[in-house]
Amino acid sequence: MITLLRRLSLSHWIILAMIVGAWFGWQFPETAQHVKFASTLFLNLIKCIIVPLVFATLVVGIAGHTDDLKTVGRLALKSLIYFQIVTTIALLLGMAAADFFQPGAGVPLAGSAEPGKEFAARQVGFEAVMEHLAPRSFFDAAARNDVLQVVVFAIIFGVALTQVNGQPRQTMLGFFEALSEVMFKFTGIVMWLAPIGVGAAIAYTVGLNGLEVLLRLGKLVLALYAALAVFVLLVYVPVLFIARIPLGSFFRAVRQPALLAFSTASSEAALPDALRLMEKFGVPRRIVSFVLPTGFSFNLAGSTLYLGLASIFVAQAAGIQLTFAQQLPILLTLMLTSKGVAPVPRASMVILSGALVTFGLPLEGVTVILAVDAFLDMGRTAVNLVGNCLASAVMARWEGEFNRLPAASTDESVPDDGGNPVK
Repeated sequence: MITLLRRLSLSHWIILAMIVGAWFGWQFPETAQHVKFASTLFLNLIKCIIVPLVFATLVVGIAGHTDDLKTVGRLALKSLIYFQIVTTIALLLGMAAADFFQPGAGVPLAGSAEPGKEFAARQVGFEAVMEHLAPRSFFDAAARNDVLQVVVFAIIFGVALTQVNGQPRQTMLGFFEALSEVMFKFTGIVMWLAPIGVGAAIAYTVGLNGLEVLLRLGKLVLALYAALAVFVLLVYVPVLFIARIPLGSFFRAVRQPALLAFSTASSEAALPDALRLMEKFGVPRRIVSFVLPTGFSFNLAGSTLYLGLASIFVAQAAGIQLTFAQQLPILLTLMLTSKGVAPVPRASMVILSGALVTFGLPLEGVTVILAVDAFLDMGRTAVNLVGNCLASAVMARWEGEFNRLPAASTDESVPDDGGNPVK
């Protein structure tokens, strides 16, 4: 029995923890609401990794591997083009799923509009997104785990370091290379707690919301997960074939961070492990350390699909049947406002509320969606994570630097106390 348990990979432990957590939250809902501290402990440890890891790997990637700044600019342009194409498809598919499933038909909008008004008051416009790119203070951005601002600072810092010659440059590069290696080991140690954190997060979610809420709004939940599955099959899988990225190996590589993202509904929880595993998969560090963090602000395909679906859901619940011509302005608005807002708490709800106000749709719809938003958030976050891992591999292939070794293993077992897998 002990030998069998030792052979289980970390992914297997996480799946078991999700099952046990869901059962515990269902059977003991009141007790389950008091175990959130274990999930918070795990998430806090993960969050403290993000800034030093992202900053160090990105600086080394820019200043340690190229003196040609055109390379950095080319990667940024290609990434943004790819992000825009994928998220536009996701938005169209979300609206199409709403038109097909009609999840809002017959759903009453009784209740207060106050939650929607609260989110709408925090809506972020294009000007605010642009202003948000520049950090007022690196330490302030680091303290808030504002990954987008940290990425911007790291890019400028790395570019500046390329213009420094001699010993000062080598000293700084040596420091950041050492820091990134230590933080990867740090990640391996913290991942010991992943099954505990995941189990507690699932137990708390089920205990707080109950499984009954899924029955009341099951059509909306079903529509989202069906649309996400179709999106993966019709977009991600063809992209894998077009970019000549091995499908089976890729999904094995992202399985573990995807499970983390799903169970915790947090991209931050999965980011350090995703960086490590995608580099092991064959994506150069300079590419994955840029594409992955940037993608969490500009390549939120799962969240974008959800916004398209949810906006039409509210209209249907209000008894408003929108033609495609009427849906088009909503699509264009969401396409613009959904970019660059990942650091905002519950960013998807903020954007959705802003869109509802803009087009005169009832904010009571936000109250209805909030009842199942925890379950919806899990699916869209996992798709966001998988999509950004795929984007990093695609950019590596596009740059001619995808170094996948056929014999390399991406199966992750439970790490030992040095962060190395135990087989």
